[in-house]
Amino acid sequence: TPPLLKIGQKLNEGKTKQIFELVDQPGLVLVQSKDQITAGNAVRKDQMEGKAAIANKTTSCVFKLLQESGIKTAFVKQQSDTAFIAAHCEMIPIEWVCRRVATGSFLKRNPGVKEGYRFSPLKMEMFFKDDANNDPQWSEEQILEAKFSLAGLTIGKCEVDIMNRSTVAIFEILEKSWATQNCTLVDMKIEFGVNVKTQEIVLADVIDNDSWRLWPAGDRSQQKDKQVYRDLKEVTPEAMQMVKRNFEWVSERVKLLLESQSRGRVVVLMGSTSDMAHCEKIKKACTSYGIPCILRVTSAHKGPDETLRIKAEYEGDGVPTVFVAVAGRSNGLGPVMSGNTAYPVINCPPLTPDWGAQDVWSSLRMPSGLGCSTILSPDAAAQFAAQIFGLTDHLVWCKLRASMLNTWVSLKVADKKLQACSV
Repeated sequence: TPPLLKIGQKLNEGKTKQIFELVDQPGLVLVQSKDQITAGNAVRKDQMEGKAAIANKTTSCVFKLLQESGIKTAFVKQQSDTAFIAAHCEMIPIEWVCRRVATGSFLKRNPGVKEGYRFSPLKMEMFFKDDANNDPQWSEEQILEAKFSLAGLTIGKCEVDIMNRSTVAIFEILEKSWATQNCTLVDMKIEFGVNVKTQEIVLADVIDNDSWRLWPAGDRSQQKDKQVYRDLKEVTPEAMQMVKRNFEWVSERVKLLLESQSRGRVVVLMGSTSDMAHCEKIKKACTSYGIPCILRVTSAHKGPDETLRIKAEYEGDGVPTVFVAVAGRSNGLGPVMSGNTAYPVINCPPLTPDWGAQDVWSSLRMPSGLGCSTILSPDAAAQFAAQIFGLTDHLVWCKLRASMLNTWVSLKVADKKLQACSV
């Protein structure tokens, strides 16, 4: 049973949720879902019993997936069947819409484009949240000229660029994840807020079955999202039950997005325990991607039979494996492994100041027929292994994608701070 919360005043209320302050947890709010379903800015509005729990379950799973990937969000934890706790944010009144497939309102605004046209790269659109004017589409220039100021942060070019780039990364992470369930993420809308404590832009609001178009097997006739409700010619109890079943289908499937579809491991072979510190860095980096990492000691020069026995030990259980060879001086470990296994082998030699320039050639100059790569940085070696596993494990891929985004954002923010100091 979740602990009782001291709920304060209602801070905001939308068509499908209410936001309450938490008296004993400053900086946090309770997001309470409602059983209401709407379409066309609430032109159509109905009660759907159980929708609050379904929506809360869906959005909690989606935010957990994004957070575990490394995306910064307002989500803290699921509090109950129908509510979750989030960081208090002042919302930026822009809906960011990302499209992979042309359909819906895009076709009306762009006559001549056929339904099903695939956007590569993704198509980005922004809409100002204004129910009275039916949420008009805005350009980047309009957002900049609005000069929104929220929680002490003025929304300028840097902030718009961050939200734009973040929207693409978030879409790609969810697209990759839904693909594991043979579902096409057609398009989606998200919103950002400014954390009142940190003044940081984070993904906020909710992401549930109202937020996207989802087509199983890429087939629109099987759509499971709110478009089914929008398309109803007449709202009957039977029709609402069909809509509810679709929402329940999504809420059950979305849990599977948190599960790995494959498993893999990195086995680090070191020539000596003197290389332990170097190998521990590889292991730590692997752990950040959710990849198990095993450390072993063996020398291809002094005990080739044992090296090959260890290799066979990890080839025989069917778990996809990347070997990392850590050997300084004359690196025989990587080449011997590469010449005797079909699994990937990465050389990551620990270079020393005195002979490092000479030692590295034993890792770079391979005999013909060997395909092992050489990466000097322990972090980069782990990242390369993660990229290999990311081809089949969407959770590893999502972590890599979020890491790319966070690196880009940190550079953007650093540049903004530097420019401010230079003025």
